[in-house]
Amino acid sequence: MPAKTTPKKPTTRKRTTARRKKLGARKPIARTPKGGSPIDRLGAWMAIRIATHAQEHMATTMSRKDAAILRITHEGCPTCHGNGQIFTKGKDGNFTGSKPCPAKPKTQKVSRIRVAMAARFGAEKSAGLIGWTCPCGSKEKPRYRDAKEATKALRAHETKKHGGKTVGGAWYAQVTEQSALQPSQQPTPKTKENAMKKHSLDTSAGNEAAAARADGYAEEARQEGNASDVEMYEGFAREARRVAATLAAKGE
Repeated sequence: MPAKTTPKKPTTRKRTTARRKKLGARKPIARTPKGGSPIDRLGAWMAIRIATHAQEHMATTMSRKDAAILRITHEGCPTCHGNGQIFTKGKDGNFTGSKPCPAKPKTQKVSRIRVAMAARFGAEKSAGLIGWTCPCGSKEKPRYRDAKEATKALRAHETKKHGGKTVGGAWYAQVTEQSALQPSQQPTPKTKENAMKKHSLDTSAGNEAAAARADGYAEEARQEGNASDVEMYEGFAREARRVAATLAAKGE
């Protein structure tokens, strides 16, 4: 009888310590900036700049054509002197606003070729338009139809560069040569003395009317408590009545 043999126990294989794998060199990853590459950003900036410039150029061309139409239709006009609109001035001589010319246009239809030539060539191609200037050195050539648009552009510049505070900027208008040669007509201030001068002081009735008006001014000054004005107007009234009596004696 064969001898019993005990089965051998399976021997557990002794595991060796795992060696750390050597990683290969990483491939560089191209990182794109958030706003795009510098070339892309430069291209976008140039596109925006060109579009803005083209829009401003088209607006300026349209304004020049409109101004040329007004100059042609109001050529020789004694009211606006060929500008097509009237620019008002203040006491200091600076422009204060603009308004359309109330006179009837000389012609109702103009040639397109003549308008294009007047709007693109010549020293008066911007005549009738308005620009603005700022003491900081910034300025804009005449390209606006009226003072309201020019003032709006000036306020936008002050908001951007001066924090919304005015620093003395103003707008100016380019006028035609005919208008520039006209003498400036400054409005006469409406004062009590000028109102008294409206009466003809060469007649007795005119002096009596001036004396009556001076009495009214003296009464107003008396109510206001202004003694010096009361004395001045009463003196005017006495002198006017004396002259009126003298002229009445002469039969004038």
